[in-house]
Amino acid sequence: MVNFVLVAGARLGAWAWSDVVPHLRAAGHGVHPLTLSGLADKRGVPAGQATHVEDIVAEVERQGLRDVVLVGHSYSGIPVGQAAQRIGDRLARVVFVDSSVPTDGESFASAWPDGGAAVEASIAENGGFWPLASAAHYDGEGLTDDQIARLVRDSTPHPGATLTEPAVLAGPLGELPATYILCVMPGTEPEDAEPDDDVAELLSSECWRLVTMDTGHWPMFSQPRELAQILLDAAVD
Repeated sequence: MVNFVLVAGARLGAWAWSDVVPHLRAAGHGVHPLTLSGLADKRGVPAGQATHVEDIVAEVERQGLRDVVLVGHSYSGIPVGQAAQRIGDRLARVVFVDSSVPTDGESFASAWPDGGAAVEASIAENGGFWPLASAAHYDGEGLTDDQIARLVRDSTPHPGATLTEPAVLAGPLGELPATYILCVMPGTEPEDAEPDDDVAELLSSECWRLVTMDTGHWPMFSQPRELAQILLDAAVD
């Protein structure tokens, strides 16, 4: 048995994993979906990047979890990658689900093509939060109308400081046992169906594995059963 700690991306909370959790529990594992500070049921709690790292580490330590598979989706790959280094021998594997990966001294926003200018401007215009995405943001991602409606309805404005404060790594990320799940919609042009440069460099490590899913950026909604099976496979890799 392993313990999955599931952390969804920007604007989301533990609720985002509700269709994945039953498949993992049916296989006999511990499953701990986590809401980060400032989001969903923790809305209003002040949060920076270091807060989100601490949220994850504290969850592992509070529950005395071992054989931990840390799972980070989208934005949350950044705090999950940092937390994975901090929990030491409690870690079994870290799984990045179509996610950002942390770079020491860099933020989520700074990895954007414009260096984060658009994200920072949006945060400044919205009271220190990255605003909610419209329904159109989810078009072309393999989601049903009901799934898109749920994402729009249940998402939370995201604490801006978590996106603009830099990551702090304790060592090379490539030394962690890791699986990277790349989500690629069918019909995507080959040049757009490859990991970005940072991820490609990490995948050159013998500790890292690449798995591709034929779906969009939110596989916990579009393909929860398939995502759960990949997580189960990663746990025994």
